[in-house]
Amino acid sequence: MPEPQKAGAQTSKLTLNRRQLLRLGLAGLGVAGGAIALQHQRGAAIAIPPLPEGAPTHGNGISPLAMCREFNYGTLKRENGRTIREFQVVAESTTLQLTDTVSYVAWDYNGRVPGPTLRATEGDRVRIVFLNRGGHAHTMHFHGVHPAEVDGIKPVRNNTAAIYEFDAKPYGVHLYHCHIAPVARHLGKGLHGMFIIDPPGGRPPADEIVLVMAGYDLKDRQRNDLYAFNGIPDYYHHHPLPIYQNQLVRLYLLNVIEFEAAVTFHLHANFFQVYPTGMTLTPSHTSDVITMGTAERHILEFAYSYPGKYMFHPHQDPIAEAGCMGLFDVIPRLV
Repeated sequence: MPEPQKAGAQTSKLTLNRRQLLRLGLAGLGVAGGAIALQHQRGAAIAIPPLPEGAPTHGNGISPLAMCREFNYGTLKRENGRTIREFQVVAESTTLQLTDTVSYVAWDYNGRVPGPTLRATEGDRVRIVFLNRGGHAHTMHFHGVHPAEVDGIKPVRNNTAAIYEFDAKPYGVHLYHCHIAPVARHLGKGLHGMFIIDPPGGRPPADEIVLVMAGYDLKDRQRNDLYAFNGIPDYYHHHPLPIYQNQLVRLYLLNVIEFEAAVTFHLHANFFQVYPTGMTLTPSHTSDVITMGTAERHILEFAYSYPGKYMFHPHQDPIAEAGCMGLFDVIPRLV
C-alpha cells in the first residue's frame, strides 16, 4: 500500500510543453480553473436575490455583481489515501476598462481582478497549480501557516509553472498575492485575491459576499488615481448590490489598497459585528466603521431591517469619490 502523503510541502517549477499542460489539466484553461461553486447551490436556508438583468461588464467579460458571490472550491482528488483540493490559477495580462474613458493593463489571476476567491476547510490538503503567462516573473504568496518551501517568494518565470501544496490553516479570511519586487506594483496591478479557510464546523447560514478594496496607480507615481470594490471603480454605485431585508449578510472584506497608510469601511444606516481576520467564531465588537491597513481583512455581519438603497464606502471622501463607493439594494423577500 502506498505510504500516505506527509503533511510537509511540495513545490516545483516546470517549463511546460503541451503534454505536460494536459497532464496538469491546464491546457486550454480559460478564465477560471477548478470547480466554481455558487452560493445558491449550497442549501435553501439562505435566499440569494436575482441579479439585475443587463448589468454591464464594461467589455471585461467579468461581472462584479456575480463575482462577489463566487467561490472556487477547487477540484477534489484522491491520492495515496488522502484527499487533495486542487486549484488551477493562471497569471495573465489583461486590459480592463475601468471607466468609460480609462483602460488599464492589469496583471491578474485567471483573467480577473481580484483573482478567484479560493476556499477550503481547515485541515484540507490544498494544491495550487500556478501557470505564469503574464509576461513577467510572478508568484503566489499565501497568508496563513505553511512551510517555507511554498511561501511563494521564489520567482516563477514567464511560461513556467509552480505547484504550491500545504495544509490549509488556520481558519479565517486570508489573501494571496504576487511577491515579486516591487510588491506594491505587482499587487496594485491586480495580482491579489482572497483565500477563505472555513472552520471545521462551518459558520451559520448567511448571504456571503466578498468585497476587495483596491487602488489603481495609473501613472506609476506611487499614488492611486482610482479606487474600486472588486476591480471596477464605482460599479456598485451605478449597479447596487441586491440583498434581502432581514437576512444575515456575511461580508468578507479585504483591503489591498497600496500607497495609503490605512483606509476605513463605513456602512450607512446600520451596524455590523466584527470578526477580526475571520479567526474567531464570536464577534469582538460592533461598529459602523472599521479601519484597516493594507492586507488587513475581517468578516462583518449585519442585516437590514428596512428596504432601500444604502451606501458603503471608505470614510475618506477623496477615496470614495474616486471610485470606492457602493450601494446595497435592500429588497423585501417575497415568500
